Amino acid sequence: MTIPMKIKLAETYAQVRETELARRIGTSPQNLGQRLKVGRFTTQELEDIASALGAEFRFSFRFPDGTEI
Repeated sequence: MTIPMKIKLAETYAQVRETELARRIGTSPQNLGQRLKVGRFTTQELEDIASALGAEFRFSFRFPDGTEI
């Protein structure tokens, strides 16, 4: 699943529209929409989005033996 797809699902789960999310993270709806099309976000941007949605952003590599880095 791509990052933009995860953001869309998180918006739905949090019941926050894209325009409201854009406002919460301090950008325009047009800018957020373009970023979602391109699909490139920094770790800080993803943390800000998660926070704006009342969630926690976790980025890790999980191996089959359960090791997480």
